[in-house]
Amino acid sequence: MEYAVVRLKKGKERSIQRKHPWVFSGAIHSISEELTDGQMVQVVDNDDNLLGTGYFSDKGSIAVRILTFGNEAFSDSFWKQRLQAAWKLRTQLFSLEETNAFRLIHGEGDDIPGLIIDFYNNNFVVQAHATGIYFQLKNIAKAIQEAFPEYCETIYCKSAQTLPKTGTDFFLFGTNEKTIANENNILFNVNWIEGQKTGFFLDQRENRKLLKHYSKGKRVLNTFCYTGGFSIYAMSAGAELVTSVDISQKAVDLAAANMELNFPGSNHQAVASDVFDFLKENKHEYDLIVLDPPAFAKSIKSKHTATQAYKRLNIAGMKALAPNGILFTFSCSQVIDDVLFYNTVAAAAIESGRKVRVLHKLSQGPDHPVNMFHPEGSYLKGLVLYIED
Repeated sequence: MEYAVVRLKKGKERSIQRKHPWVFSGAIHSISEELTDGQMVQVVDNDDNLLGTGYFSDKGSIAVRILTFGNEAFSDSFWKQRLQAAWKLRTQLFSLEETNAFRLIHGEGDDIPGLIIDFYNNNFVVQAHATGIYFQLKNIAKAIQEAFPEYCETIYCKSAQTLPKTGTDFFLFGTNEKTIANENNILFNVNWIEGQKTGFFLDQRENRKLLKHYSKGKRVLNTFCYTGGFSIYAMSAGAELVTSVDISQKAVDLAAANMELNFPGSNHQAVASDVFDFLKENKHEYDLIVLDPPAFAKSIKSKHTATQAYKRLNIAGMKALAPNGILFTFSCSQVIDDVLFYNTVAAAAIESGRKVRVLHKLSQGPDHPVNMFHPEGSYLKGLVLYIED
């Protein structure tokens, strides 16, 4: 098949040769024809050597996302091959009897830039983060059905938020709107129609498991709780009390429903409140606090404002924690890197006036892999802190 050709400036081919999948607009020397958003292209160096095949974007600074490198052809079999490779990894990570909810495709981490696929108990939720992927959704859905016929009840596209001008939410196959998913033998209601993201936050699985280790007999506060993942893991360990707080009444209702699904009648409080207000009013009532806010920084422009917000939140969390308590604190803002997050939390520790030790440094789960040649895929960072006095 003939593709339009994107020619790079001399020297700009090096990152592609090192398998980084992004071509920035400033690296382009010329284009063989006028391109439309999502159009498939071939990328060549200044001497016309083929570097790879991908799709063009006219939005933002990333002009091309590479799907195949060098002379590897992009063909109809591409999607099925990538899906099967991703499934092979996940079935090494998880037993489907214990965990049937995981991220199957994590964009660049699974060599398909711009594509997210989450798997929930035989249901696939697909999210396009670029027009080129959105145009391929029917082919992707076909590949899912061919690769996993025994595991495919529904394929749902949830791209209205990720592509606000062109994307929509619709069924590609089947009609299921929700399910009960199993994560480490803990059950969660997942609704991909009404829920945030694809219906659940899968990237915190390993961190929820670690929190369980610290929760027995503790009074646990889970802030920005959403569906209550950390709360339910804490209760599964035998926490004395678990409180789930979110400013959204809908979120705390979901957390309460998931707690009842697993531990009916347990000592669980679900509170709709501003987190800062709750921390101030309930000082020293909790032995373990989770700070897992939504991304404070969506772009590099908001980096400074976000840093200040993370600092204020961590000061509030540290001051609220009971003596000899444990704080799980996170940032999912991609523009806040590990070093900046650590330094921000360290600044909060100084201002809190409390003695703070780092027990663990945390990241996203292994079903959210980071491509060795694309370190930008690492976005979730966290710290577990012991606050002595």
